[in-house]
Amino acid sequence: MAENRRVNGRPTYLKLDFMIMTYFRIAFRNMQKQKIFTFINVLGLSVGIACVSLLLLFAADTFSFDHFHKNAKNIYRLYIQPNFTNAGSESLLNTDYSGSSAATIGEAMKKDIPDVAEFVRVQLPWGDNLIRTEKNTFRAPVTYADPSFFSVFTFPLKYGHPVSALKDQYDVVLTASKAREFFGTDDVVGRTVQISIGATFQPFRVAGVAEDIPSNSTLRFEVLGNYRFALAKQGQFYIGSNWHPIAAETFLLLTPGSRLAGDARRLDQFLVSFDPNIITGAKNAGMEWKGHELPVNLQLESLLSIHTDTWFHAWGFADFGVIDPKTIWMLFAIAAGILLIACINFTTLAIGRSASRSREVGVRKVLGSQKKQLIFQFLTESVLLAALSGILGLILAYSALPLFNELSGKELNISVLFNPTMALLLMALILIAGLLAGCYPAFVLSNFNTLDVLKNKIRVGGTNIFTKSLVTFQFAVSIMLIISTVIILEQVTYMVNKDPGFSKENVIAVDALETDPNITFPLFKQSLTNHPFILGVASAAAGLGAGNNLLGYSDNGLNADINVIDSDYLKVLGMHLAAGKNFGPGQGNDSTKPVIINETMMQAFGWTAQNAVGKQIRGFQGHTALIVGVTKNFNYRPLSEGVKNQVFLTSGNKGYPYFYVRIAAGNPSAALTAIQKAWNVSMPGVPLKYSFLDQDVNRFYIDEQRWSSIVAWAGGISIFLACIGLLGLVALAAVNRTKEIGVRKVLGASIPDIIKLISKDFINLILIAFFVASPLAWVLMNKWLQNYASRISVSWLLFFFVGAFVLLCALATVGFHAIKAALANPVKSLRME
Repeated sequence: MAENRRVNGRPTYLKLDFMIMTYFRIAFRNMQKQKIFTFINVLGLSVGIACVSLLLLFAADTFSFDHFHKNAKNIYRLYIQPNFTNAGSESLLNTDYSGSSAATIGEAMKKDIPDVAEFVRVQLPWGDNLIRTEKNTFRAPVTYADPSFFSVFTFPLKYGHPVSALKDQYDVVLTASKAREFFGTDDVVGRTVQISIGATFQPFRVAGVAEDIPSNSTLRFEVLGNYRFALAKQGQFYIGSNWHPIAAETFLLLTPGSRLAGDARRLDQFLVSFDPNIITGAKNAGMEWKGHELPVNLQLESLLSIHTDTWFHAWGFADFGVIDPKTIWMLFAIAAGILLIACINFTTLAIGRSASRSREVGVRKVLGSQKKQLIFQFLTESVLLAALSGILGLILAYSALPLFNELSGKELNISVLFNPTMALLLMALILIAGLLAGCYPAFVLSNFNTLDVLKNKIRVGGTNIFTKSLVTFQFAVSIMLIISTVIILEQVTYMVNKDPGFSKENVIAVDALETDPNITFPLFKQSLTNHPFILGVASAAAGLGAGNNLLGYSDNGLNADINVIDSDYLKVLGMHLAAGKNFGPGQGNDSTKPVIINETMMQAFGWTAQNAVGKQIRGFQGHTALIVGVTKNFNYRPLSEGVKNQVFLTSGNKGYPYFYVRIAAGNPSAALTAIQKAWNVSMPGVPLKYSFLDQDVNRFYIDEQRWSSIVAWAGGISIFLACIGLLGLVALAAVNRTKEIGVRKVLGASIPDIIKLISKDFINLILIAFFVASPLAWVLMNKWLQNYASRISVSWLLFFFVGAFVLLCALATVGFHAIKAALANPVKSLRME
């Protein structure tokens, strides 16, 4: 028993501790002896770990959306899914539904279905409202919700009580930052703000101040009013031709363990009881659907999936910012590729360093070291290097986080990496990276024949299939990333620079939603008349660019996007008529509606530019529409979508709530000064809200621009890491062929001959990687481009130039060591034994 516990007079556990400490000392000595290799090794893996950490932060933020709500797993948004067909229609979902009773659908579900514990209606903002305090006027979006809002969702109040915060119709809740903006302090419960409702200001009492909304919240608000007020006062939201829609979203809080969300039969039964005339009404409207189904279905969408449900397109203004889950998986793929490249570098450089340690292994074997001890030693060194790389990687990730936040449009915090789950995941990644990277050299070195080692007959790696495969894989991944980056950049540039069918440059869009444009616009336009830097002024009922939607219309099988414009709109926006004429001043009456349609809608009716003018559309908004003109197609939506049916209307109103001002090319400061003065004349005391139309349109492509930047960085980092790995292999090859190089030089080989000798094998690997990666990249990016109705064509020249770029990077890396080996003194090389 004693013999089992003691070895050479020392307890076995102490011997093990001593052995591990010895391995650590040896590891540190080797790192100090080979400082350059150690630095390159640690730097390569730390860069890979930093990239993975940042991409994990991005993914964690995306999947953390709305989890902070106490009842998040039991909150659902209801919507109506249509089953009927409609010619040319887009499958739009509805987040509100009215039955035959006075009760809302949320009230009825809470009453009739035991699984529904609570409901809350929410109305998202329609633009900004004017908000006035004692001293100043501000702009802010106003959201409306039922008093149950704070019992369903977890938005902590800094001041006030959740139960009473929205008790009265004239109560509002501000976020802390918005309260400080309005009043200079966030302790403002009981203070009064005046909010523009339609053409007048109405007083509201601040009944609560909420903590600022977390960045990973789908549902957001700055000023929250009582939904009952919005419903009771909806007639007051009209301002001339401008109106605010009341399109409710209903959220349900289900009881824990409820399966109602997946029970289509119960939901259909409720819908029939809620609206007994659902089938009769649909038939009377001429709708067609499958006989065994209802014309519409009631369905529930989990709050936790709203942020990634890209398929959800609702009628009205119910769209939240979403992200495609494919984006996250692509990020994971990029992160895995970079980490794998870093691990491959780690392995190849470890193999390179092993060449100089073969004699050490032989001596240790002669002194009695067992194979498992040698394996454990080298794995310990590898894991130690990986741990150092992990620490440096986290430091690099922290340093690069501001840049990454700018690229991704996020507000990520490095502290997320230190929560238990993420910390364990990172530790596991570092450990796995160290073990994987150290396995090959550990097992190769431990298998050396002792006699061959001591006679210096051992050559480690450098030319075997394994290391060649690693290098080929590295460069294949890098080439794929670079090709993808170039294609994404070209597509984004194409979309930004492509003519959308109207002139978006040198146009300033003014948001006058909270004014009466019949009064404001004539004054505004008159003030700018004859100004040398103002070339034209027009108005429209709907805006252009990201964040703006044209008015949707569907009737009698006709679906179109509608905009109400004045007679100067087409000229100011630079739109061209394919047939007919523009609206005249004051044109339009109640019996016949003159309309201008686009070429897409003309073709949908089977008309041509020669016969479309003068045609009529009966039953259009209850009237007969007369085609007076046809515009050439223009893209008022992103290029990922095709051009839809478009109708322009006009009316007797003097203005509409979006003003468009065409300014002279060049420095816009003089024109902006004139616009500010004109606004002050028409709306004194109200802050001017304007934007440049080209920037509004280009915001459609922010996600693609961010993607291209992230992928570009990933491609550059992958090439950097691949070149580091190649540097190690070239160094190894030069060491293994030292004597051969010396002999060749003695026999008359020139320096170019030696460089060619060392370089050719590696250049061949890069060429193989190129021919493997190019078709794969083409397939992946061609599939990605299919998401765009208007897209670039990929030229073979792109692949050629990317291949040439990567080859030059590789040549620069290989050439450094090749030239060094070629210039070495052959006498020293021939003395090596």
